[in-house]
Amino acid sequence: MGYHRDISTLPIIYNSSDSEDTITVQEELAPLMAAAPNSNWVEQLHLTHVLDEPLIQLSNGENKRLQLAKALFLDPAVLIMDNPFVGLDVEGRQTLHRILDSIVASGIAIILITPPQELPNCITHVALLENGSLVKVGKKEEIRAAAPVPTNALPAGIISQLKASGNNNHFTTAVKMVNVTIQYGEKVILNNINWEVKKGECWSISGPNGAGKSTLLSLVTADNPQAYANELYLFDQRRGSGESIWDIKRRIGFVSPELHLYFDRGTSCFDVIASGLFDTIGLFRQISTQQQEQVQAWIELLQLQALQRRPLFQLSLGQQRMVLLARALVKNPPLLILDEPCQGLDEEQISYFKLLIDQLCETFNTTLLYVSHYSKDLPECITHAASIENGSLTATKL
Repeated sequence: MGYHRDISTLPIIYNSSDSEDTITVQEELAPLMAAAPNSNWVEQLHLTHVLDEPLIQLSNGENKRLQLAKALFLDPAVLIMDNPFVGLDVEGRQTLHRILDSIVASGIAIILITPPQELPNCITHVALLENGSLVKVGKKEEIRAAAPVPTNALPAGIISQLKASGNNNHFTTAVKMVNVTIQYGEKVILNNINWEVKKGECWSISGPNGAGKSTLLSLVTADNPQAYANELYLFDQRRGSGESIWDIKRRIGFVSPELHLYFDRGTSCFDVIASGLFDTIGLFRQISTQQQEQVQAWIELLQLQALQRRPLFQLSLGQQRMVLLARALVKNPPLLILDEPCQGLDEEQISYFKLLIDQLCETFNTTLLYVSHYSKDLPECITHAASIENGSLTATKL
């Protein structure tokens, strides 16, 4: 029996100096390779060049291929994969498509859990689930042809009822980096970055896996200690001039692919969303009637009424993503940082979410940093683009 588990987005960047103490890919696979000496999955999954790399330094795509190799070395008859394309860049997705085709050609059956827009050529049949029920089963082409066109619209009047985050809006420049370099030992992650984000600008941030996007965001969210060794300004104030981490975080709404991993398994969706008011992982205080109404407004806006009392971990990936998006938006902050926010969402949810972001940014002059490997997931409000490759950033006004 096979498996796939996504561990590739855990926050490993800030302790990258510990990589010398972690095991390598070769050491991780050694027992499996010894038990199956005639298997060539390392070569087929393009892992030969990273055998000597520490696990902690693998890119998202490399880590996914490693997890896949571990499953395939067990010689499964059926391989079950849960959202394997999440977080992969364009090249990584193309590579995984080819790998899945070759796995099926080798005689292994696969069951793939994925949004309908990401189906490899090797998939022949589709089972469509809605609200816990199997509503359609058929050939891939038939299911695709019958798929409805997204027609979502925001509930009338909801946006006008929301409030921006008051005094937190008083700034001219959200982010300014001057010759910023982030390095761990001899490995340079960001190299001489000069970048400025003015209030109200909406940026897309793109680049291949391992390019430095997460490190860049960690500087903005006040989670990277090397910020103090660089010339970095957040909300017009230089880092290290007396502000606390929480002074910065209260002005930021943030969602990332791994955020759900940090919540207690019993935490209700209502409490997850409410924790965004305090930038905590979980709700540890009583909230006022006004705050309850604020949380409830976002629950209604993101159509989460039926889920609000259920534990986060009982939800599907797409539902979890919507709850975490509500958490990022609940205080309607002046700066939104959305790292792959549409991962796990279906086309209807993506269409609805993009429309919501467009209206928020227009209504409240919200500054936006939006990371996505999929250009079709970008909202219309994007005004600037930052591309990162090999630690260098190129900025463009659209």
